[in-house]
Amino acid sequence: MHQQATSIIEHMASSHWEMSKILESERHVAVRMAELVHEIPEYNPTFDDIPALMEGSLLVTKNVAAYLNSLADLSDAIGDNLNLIMKEQRSSDGEE
Repeated sequence: MHQQATSIIEHMASSHWEMSKILESERHVAVRMAELVHEIPEYNPTFDDIPALMEGSLLVTKNVAAYLNSLADLSDAIGDNLNLIMKEQRSSDGEE
């Protein structure tokens, strides 16, 4: 039983590692997009298409929000998995 729990923990750790790599790449995209938006002048921008500019800014905001939600989901998943691991550890300690 202990070997099976160890195997499950190893698979969950691998899964969390892969999710963190995906989130890291999303972070780079969000940071780069935010840097681009930061370069837009605050006063008297001379853009021909203001609605397109506003749409781009909205997309950046949505991207950052999605990234933060993904981080929250990862945190919840790790917490849920650790909770299951701790329950399994307690039950196996009780059996021994």
